[in-house]
Amino acid sequence: MDLKTLTFIVVGATFALYIGIAIWSRAKSTGDFYVAGKGVHPVANGMATAADWMSAASFISMAGLIAFLGYGGSVFLMGWTGGYVLLAMLLAPYLRKFGKFTVPEFIGERYYSQGARIVAVICLITASITYVIGQMKGIGVAFSRFMEVDFSTGLFVGMSIVFIYAVLGGMKGITYTQIAQYCVLIFAYTIPAVFISLQLTGNPIPQLGLGSTMADGSGVYLLDKLDMIVTDLGFREYTTASNGNMLNMFLYTLSLMIGTAGLPHVIIRFFTVPKVRDARASAGWALVFIAILYTTAPAVGAMARLNLINTIQIGAVGSPTGNVDEENLPVWMGRWKETGLLDWEDKNGDGRIQFYDEKGLGDKAAAYGWTGNEMTKVDRDIMVLANPEIANLPNWVIALVAAGGIAAALSTAAGLLLAIASAISHDLLKGVFMKDISEKNELMAGRVAMAGAIVVAGYLGLNPPGFAAQVVALAFGLAASSIFPALMMGIFDKRANSSGAVAGMLAGLVSTLLYIFWFKGWFFFPGTAMAANIPENWIMGISPEAFGAVGAMINFIVAYAVSHNTAPPPEHIQHLVEDIRVPRGSGGASAH
Repeated sequence: MDLKTLTFIVVGATFALYIGIAIWSRAKSTGDFYVAGKGVHPVANGMATAADWMSAASFISMAGLIAFLGYGGSVFLMGWTGGYVLLAMLLAPYLRKFGKFTVPEFIGERYYSQGARIVAVICLITASITYVIGQMKGIGVAFSRFMEVDFSTGLFVGMSIVFIYAVLGGMKGITYTQIAQYCVLIFAYTIPAVFISLQLTGNPIPQLGLGSTMADGSGVYLLDKLDMIVTDLGFREYTTASNGNMLNMFLYTLSLMIGTAGLPHVIIRFFTVPKVRDARASAGWALVFIAILYTTAPAVGAMARLNLINTIQIGAVGSPTGNVDEENLPVWMGRWKETGLLDWEDKNGDGRIQFYDEKGLGDKAAAYGWTGNEMTKVDRDIMVLANPEIANLPNWVIALVAAGGIAAALSTAAGLLLAIASAISHDLLKGVFMKDISEKNELMAGRVAMAGAIVVAGYLGLNPPGFAAQVVALAFGLAASSIFPALMMGIFDKRANSSGAVAGMLAGLVSTLLYIFWFKGWFFFPGTAMAANIPENWIMGISPEAFGAVGAMINFIVAYAVSHNTAPPPEHIQHLVEDIRVPRGSGGASAH
């Protein structure tokens, strides 16, 4: 069976499964729509949380960034997984004990202010929409490849699928759909990694294959081989940091960590379990399920980079292979060229493709008659999906990877859209502007809000301000700078008041947005960055993706200063804060 037909069958079967689950578990009440009736088992919730969080950035883009950044890509591994430790220890059980539907609802009641609730909604929507843009990029990449169409067509098809099952099921449908999606994406990620690790090192465990010797009998370790190849072509050594700025790397990692702990669509998952203890258990199980993919990603990235270079330009410098004649090209390159995410140009007319770093190789390239890097476009987001094709794996493996990439993007997009819909229908309409709205109309408002969010995110996804993982990092920075400090101070500082919370959230959000817009341009007007997006122009070398940690510090400082220079919260709010932190059955809260 040809690849395209097989891919349609595999992906179509997974779609039928997702939509069937959504119909079977269709939300019939606002409790079902927002928190799945608070009846999800912690193991199931951990699996759903893992799928909710392991987005297109994790499945499609992270290994691609590691493939090109090398050691520098480790910020994603450390930041995203470390954030779950913070979430499990500092937020999840306390927010579940509070017992509300959404993050803005907690902030509104904890800070006894509708204004704080509205600001929290603004922060949530800003971070979530940015996050969905990254998912839409991943959806477009995956759909364009498996349907063999251009990126924009693939994006529109993916938007339609998200609309059908996310709008129908609400949290109840999304939870059970995400369990199925986790199974699909984890098999799709690990199976090709096992095949490729066996091919290159003879070791079937990718995590061990990364540190093993090559299977060709040379005795050379895989990473040493990769270092030799990339440096011969003028690129930076793979196993060294891609950016020597330690401050930026630290802030980048911190931003991803606290951004993870402040993500509304992840936090809302801990409202779906029956008991407070289950919230912490859910976070633990989620880490277990996430670790399977995250420990595999470095091996996938390194092996993808090695296979890419060996396919395009095999052997020592000066002996590249791969004819530009369309009939003699590797088949995978022709397929990906149709998506518009891969392209080349035979600049010197030698019928071959040169792939090297012009600055790094310098005059040495001229000795071979090379007149410039002929790989004019290699979108890093294609690496995981193209990896099994580059390695000539069986068609069923390639089809499975396409289904996994789509599952990853769809699962997170659905969770994000639900967070946005909940914020608009439950927090703004029900909580502020239309308190007497019926449950039926609130449910309808949530679905309309979700549909609107899909349209907005789809439009912005056509011109994303970076690769999927980079866009998601921006979203994490926005969550880190706006929501995380308000939650932390709401739980652990009974002196924090509404004025401090509002001032802090606005200061953190605005400062981070301005920094992003300054270096990335305005989302609605691509290419309008006010300064070149290069490290030399960043303030103290801090990248836009890392600035969320700085925004969080600004938030904490402003909130603390304002809170301690204005009236303290009412006494019942201070008792509420104490009560949230005391486990049930442990006695009364301390007065100190």
